[in-house]
Amino acid sequence: MSGRRFLTARWEHLVLLNYAVDPACLRHLVPAGTELDDWRGRHYVSLVGFQFRDTRVLGVALPGHREFEEVNLRFYVRRPAADGYRRAVVFIRELVPRRAIAFVARAIYNEPYLAVPMSHNVKLDPDVGGSIAYGWTFRGHPYSIEARVEGSPARLAPDSEGAFITEHYWGYTRQRDGGTLEYQVEHPRWPAWTPAIATFNGPAAELYGPSFGGILAETPASAFVALGSPVVVRRGVRVPLVG
Repeated sequence: MSGRRFLTARWEHLVLLNYAVDPACLRHLVPAGTELDDWRGRHYVSLVGFQFRDTRVLGVALPGHREFEEVNLRFYVRRPAADGYRRAVVFIRELVPRRAIAFVARAIYNEPYLAVPMSHNVKLDPDVGGSIAYGWTFRGHPYSIEARVEGSPARLAPDSEGAFITEHYWGYTRQRDGGTLEYQVEHPRWPAWTPAIATFNGPAAELYGPSFGGILAETPASAFVALGSPVVVRRGVRVPLVG
């Protein structure tokens, strides 16, 4: 374990669009003490939409901030530790509809949160599938992630692309002084629908910059939908840097 509990919640109805990228576009974003992680030689960024439910910070449920959407753009790193490699995510941009949530995440973790108007439309049955859509606006432009699946979700094979994307149980964040904060995320393995039919719509370069805008304009290499589960996010701790 790493740090005391900071946040508990349920993450539900996750849509994950995964794009294969040239690692050169990510290296300048890699936090100190970590290195890029890959699956069979391929590097990914993922655009992920999901719902927070029953959110509690330090055990306290804040009125008006228990249920909300998040959409994030992330990539994957790892860090060698005494217990083996810690496989993790690094966020490029995180969107939520509540200013207070964005403020706390920036203040405590220095995570790149932004508050924007958001909505969702979930019509999903675990036995037959269905559809999920997340929408938001930024500077007057509409954006959305939409996915459709059929049948029931299945357990992901341990060495699969889906397991690589969904089973990074740590997060790393570059700090203002150049150091790195590490935090642990706990959740069980998620069953998932794979493949899913999924699309992203919107002027990506306006929100994510020209480099990632070009990436997100392409067809995803893969897409998954996961039901989700309860999660625990632990307080961050500084990564000891050598040299």
